[in-house]
Amino acid sequence: MSEDFELTVPDSVAADEKAIELLRMWWSKDEPVMSVKPAFNDPIKFGEMLAYAARHMAHGYAVRHGHNETQAYHRILEGLSGVIKADNVRTVAEPVAPQGGNA
Repeated sequence: MSEDFELTVPDSVAADEKAIELLRMWWSKDEPVMSVKPAFNDPIKFGEMLAYAARHMAHGYAVRHGHNETQAYHRILEGLSGVIKADNVRTVAEPVAPQGGNA
């Protein structure tokens, strides 16, 4: 994978022993692929995280691509709305590969 697409763990997260990774997402073969961990007891917290992610991603589009941040945010919301309204979105779980151990 190109360095342009690699993400690093923020220092504040690496230093927090209680930090929990909840989601990894990729765009692969023309579709979203993700690994998720429903770690919150109340799903509303995940919705709140998605809202924060939308705001932060709009800022990223402004910084990296020169987009107007407000317009980028509204485009992100349009994308969310389109998927929410779609009746063809399905979850397809990939088989979990056995992990190598220290046996």
